[in-house]
Amino acid sequence: MHTTRSRPKLVVSADGHGVVSHAGSRLLADLADATALTSAFSDALCRLRPRGTGHDPGRVAVDLAVMLADGGEAIADLAVLRDQRDVFGPVASTPTAWRVLAGIDTATLNALRAARARAREVAWLQADETGHAIPASQAGGRELPGLVLDIDATLVTCHSEKEQAAATYKRGFGYHPLLCFLDNTGEGLAGLLRPGNAGANTAADHVALLDQALAQIPDAHRHGTPVLIRADSAGSAKAFLAHIRALRERGIHTFFSVGYPVTEPVRRAIRALPEHVWHPALEQDGALRASAEVAELTGLVDLTGYPDGTRIIVRRERPHPGAQLSLFDQDEGMRHQVFLTDSPVAGSGSIQHLEVRHRAHARVEDHIRCGKTTGFGRFPSRHFAINQVWLELSLTAVDLLAWTRTLLLDGELATAEPKKLRYRLLHAAARITRGARRLRLRIATTWPWRHELTAAFSRLVALPRPAT
Repeated sequence: MHTTRSRPKLVVSADGHGVVSHAGSRLLADLADATALTSAFSDALCRLRPRGTGHDPGRVAVDLAVMLADGGEAIADLAVLRDQRDVFGPVASTPTAWRVLAGIDTATLNALRAARARAREVAWLQADETGHAIPASQAGGRELPGLVLDIDATLVTCHSEKEQAAATYKRGFGYHPLLCFLDNTGEGLAGLLRPGNAGANTAADHVALLDQALAQIPDAHRHGTPVLIRADSAGSAKAFLAHIRALRERGIHTFFSVGYPVTEPVRRAIRALPEHVWHPALEQDGALRASAEVAELTGLVDLTGYPDGTRIIVRRERPHPGAQLSLFDQDEGMRHQVFLTDSPVAGSGSIQHLEVRHRAHARVEDHIRCGKTTGFGRFPSRHFAINQVWLELSLTAVDLLAWTRTLLLDGELATAEPKKLRYRLLHAAARITRGARRLRLRIATTWPWRHELTAAFSRLVALPRPAT
């Protein structure tokens, strides 16, 4: 019998000097400076600093975004940055951070959004100049042209009374934010904070969110580049799809791919389809999907009121164990999903490709799940206006992580979720030393990802800076 060696015995004290944790999060703070996010936020929030004294409100907002990207959940978590002055410099106190958030009204919030757009333009230009162009979205083993925007709503539970929090359709209580992510990079383009009882398919909310998201995209990419908007059946409102089509008149080449409910006319059309029109469905790697088929219903379902050229496509599949089936699905022995698209027959690929492209919309669930660990899974205030600002800073934190992956990392870390980035890079410990008038951050030689972290800092230093 082999005995297991015990761990070394330790004597624990709290008198260490020159030791810092979360050292990798300095990467995010420096990236905010390199992309001009800090200066843009300072300009947007300058009116909150009338005497020019004290902490710069823009810097406070950036520190909050860095804290959220690092995994913080509450404003008090700024203490992690504040108590490591050698790494992060002067960081505002919790009451000061509260005052900054409380001072941001609707006009200032719009200025904050415009500042995010300016920083995004810088980040994308840096990606082009360093050979790390914005990656293409993938579906069915193929690259999708242009940009892909995914829209979806989620529920955020509130465990205390908060302004405009309300009962949700799932019998919970809280908020029902509507969000838009860029599938190419995972950036959080826009978000609308809404009461818990807000409608999932409210066209006005979808229109407002899409306009905010498009305003975040740099002009060089917004005009002349195909932009695909994906959503589930909540995005199938005629007014929303008409708005997407109308954007073409403004030089934005928008297309849609949105879910559609399986109504009685749809069920009749599915039953009327002959077997020979069904084609094998595809997996995301381009292989054939077992027990799944795709067919087109265009012409068999009345689509009056939808934009010209709207097509309707259905997929049927043998249900997986535990799948929730309608009575129609139970009768047919297959699970059916339907979506609308205005991608033309010529030049847009087969219906199998269009279907697997739409199914890739499910990735937005991963973006939302990660976003909830990056700030908007918990709102700090009783006041709705402050929580709106918190959502915007959470999306800023999502952006900082996305730009870090695109500009500074490679290999598996370039596609890693926030949890992995925090565990491997952001939460790394280091030692502060001084010598030759320089401040050095020394990462442990035994840290498994020390080379990836030091390489990221080197790439950060080499990034081209915007003209000032």
